[in-house]
Parts: sequence; structure tokens; C-alpha cells
Amino acid sequence: MNRRRGQATVELALLLPFIAMLVAAALQVGAVGRDAVRVGHATRAAARAASIGESDGEVRRVALASSGLAPDRLTIATSRSATSVTVTVIYRCPTDVVLVGGLVGDVELREQLVLALER
Repeated sequence: MNRRRGQATVELALLLPFIAMLVAAALQVGAVGRDAVRVGHATRAAARAASIGESDGEVRRVALASSGLAPDRLTIATSRSATSVTVTVIYRCPTDVVLVGGLVGDVELREQLVLALER
């Protein structure tokens, strides 16, 4: 009977690193998902601003204000034709959760939206 007393403790000690890695990975996936939603908001806001004729600087300001994304990780490209505007938003999402960030590296999120010009 005395030999079995510490069995659960040993099993927990062996499984704990795997459980910690699983929890960290879930947190990182959640953070990337949150940023993917923010990129969608930034793209819609930027496309709307571009469709009403705002300058590229104002398009960027609107995208940042609507999303809360880090400005140094955000790239916005705007192209206009006679009838429409295309906005592409690229965001380098940081993977900075302990245990996972060093293994994965930054994730690039990209979204593009085409809207008709409003006159």
C-alpha cells in the first residue's frame, strides 16, 4: 500500500508540462482569433472611408481607430479605379504567449475588400 501513495503525484508531475502547453496554445489561438476579427473591422472601416474619398492617411487613421491594432504591425494598401476602391489590410499578429510564441512566430493576417465609390 505504501508504494502507491505517490503514484498520482508522479503522474501529475509527468502530465503538467503537456497540460501547460495545451493551455498556452489555446490562449494563443484565441489571441490570433481576436486579432483576425479586429483586422476585419479595420478593413471594413478603411474601405468605407476610402469609398467616400478620404485620403490614404485618413483611411489609415480610421482603420486604427476602429480596430485597436498595433500601428507598427499594420499595413494598409488602397487602390482606386473609376468605379470602386480596393483596400487590403495586412497585420502581423504577434505570438507572444509563453511556451508557444517562440515555436510559432508571428502570424500574418490579410483581408481585402472592394467597395463601390460613393459620389
